[in-house]
Amino acid sequence: MLVVLAASVVLVMVTILTLYETLRLTSEHLADLPVPPRWRIVAVVLAAFVGHTVAVWIYAGAYWLLVLRLGLGAFSGVPIETFEDCLFVSVVAYSSLGYGDHAPVGHARLLTGVEALNGLLLIGWSASFTYLAMERYWPMHGKSRAHRAAKARRPADGELGRERLFPPATGT
Repeated sequence: MLVVLAASVVLVMVTILTLYETLRLTSEHLADLPVPPRWRIVAVVLAAFVGHTVAVWIYAGAYWLLVLRLGLGAFSGVPIETFEDCLFVSVVAYSSLGYGDHAPVGHARLLTGVEALNGLLLIGWSASFTYLAMERYWPMHGKSRAHRAAKARRPADGELGRERLFPPATGT
């Protein structure tokens, strides 16, 4: 039980950091993209999707190691025998989809429950990030000058700007 509990804490931390870095890099480089606002919003959604996909694969690796290799927990229902099966269980748990063809037994119940809660929080976080990006770029949508306006906001000293989606607050 302690091994699965410790693994759950590590998995939550690793997936939070993974999504954090994904969103941070997206924020830092979004203004530099030489594309219209529509494609910047698409880039935000795709980046969030990539971050979630990596998180699902991290959990799938944990299922493979902890359940299939170390025997800490099990699944009833359709047999879990390969990494691909672990990946399916991870997608179902992370998204809180819950098909029900695999039911966690023993310590695997803790791991799938933590993954579902973690997925819910991370999906909400990326939805909030996407909303803020849309709030910034949606007003520019369809305007022919939007691309030129984005270029005009770069610093004039010849250095490429690192305008972030959410610039740090001043005066703190």
